[in-house]
Amino acid sequence: MGLGPYLIYLVIIMLIPIWAQMRVKSTYSRFSKVPTSAGMSGGEVARRILDANGLSNVAVVETKGVLSDHYNPMTKTVHLSSENYRKHSVAGAAIAAHEVGHAIQDKEGYAALRFRHALVPLVNISSNMAWVFILIGLFFTTLSKLMLVGIILMAVGVLFQIVTLPVEFNASSRAMNQIVTLGLISNEEERDARKVLSAAAMTYVAATAVAVLELLRMILIYTSSSRD
Repeated sequence: MGLGPYLIYLVIIMLIPIWAQMRVKSTYSRFSKVPTSAGMSGGEVARRILDANGLSNVAVVETKGVLSDHYNPMTKTVHLSSENYRKHSVAGAAIAAHEVGHAIQDKEGYAALRFRHALVPLVNISSNMAWVFILIGLFFTTLSKLMLVGIILMAVGVLFQIVTLPVEFNASSRAMNQIVTLGLISNEEERDARKVLSAAAMTYVAATAVAVLELLRMILIYTSSSRD
């Protein structure tokens, strides 16, 4: 790859996640200021959905940070950032419902979620070691085969990113179903909630796109060097 195309490639993989982050932040900022007609905080929305789905054992706790919301399957806890936990906004309700969607997936043994959890130990190892092998293979021609080992390790991380997509989209689908069915948002607010969840999903799509592009680039470099 020549210098010009390579610089263009670098700009693209840098802009994709930046664009996704800007979109989610602007969408969240907009709808975090829009109150829900139900007047429930994100913490209350999460608790209501959990109880409605027989998940009284799952706790809802406030956590530090902005958009630091997540579900911990090990402790069976839904963590909501302070703004979403305390305030009653469309954004907070949507995000709270999304995290509870993961708890429902966990309860039902959703296959993609279980597969992603199984990949975590492998990803923890591969993410740290992949570039070590790739760089050794690139700089030492006699050890070029180690680059292939690095590519395989990188592929594990890419697989994790790909599997994450259906997990996140399914959680958002469950979230919308719950907040609509339980009457936690009005019909007019439903479209706004979908915008929040769609914007959040784009961050995962962007991360996956970048990971796939980097994997393909490493494969091309390896195959090219192997022919030389």
